[in-house]
Amino acid sequence: MTRRAAEIRLDALLRTACDVIVERGLANTRTADIAEAAGVSQALVFYHFNTKDQLLAQAFAYAVEQDLAKLDAVVRSSAPPLVKLKKFLRLYAPTGRTRSWSMWIDGWSESLRSPELEKESRRLDLRWKQDLTQIIAAGVRDGTFRCDDPTGAAWRISGLIDGLAVQSTVHGRAIPRRTFAQWVRLSAARELGLRPEQLD
Repeated sequence: MTRRAAEIRLDALLRTACDVIVERGLANTRTADIAEAAGVSQALVFYHFNTKDQLLAQAFAYAVEQDLAKLDAVVRSSAPPLVKLKKFLRLYAPTGRTRSWSMWIDGWSESLRSPELEKESRRLDLRWKQDLTQIIAAGVRDGTFRCDDPTGAAWRISGLIDGLAVQSTVHGRAIPRRTFAQWVRLSAARELGLRPEQLD
């Protein structure tokens, strides 16, 4: 197998693994399930991954990186901090991202038992918080936001979204999307010295 063919096969295998994980859950996904869904042998799966835990951790990272690529584009853009913040909040919220949130919730749960997955989920989760901190700090510097602790504000805002997203994803319509968005805007506005309507 050429290096390029191996890379293509690995990408396809990770995409298939994500599909299987969303359907079966991390705890119930076997390497045999992924191999069968991908139409390959288990030997090929283990050619790419030493262990099942490594495969699941990399599949989780693969799924999350899709969203992080969108976030990176927001952070790197030349838009002012307030615009970046609004885009960040839309990206982070579960609206239209149910699959991603299902992976996150499942990943957090399994991280209690899998050190490899815990390490990967922590690394990826910190990227969201670091990017939000960067946006807030830039807004403080240019006078858009008033906040003495950008890092703490980023953790509190994302913590609220995480908690509401778990409820919304697991319990369906427990929190209407409109209410979810209002609460997030209210919390972010309070943290950053804004009026909630500025985040509409």
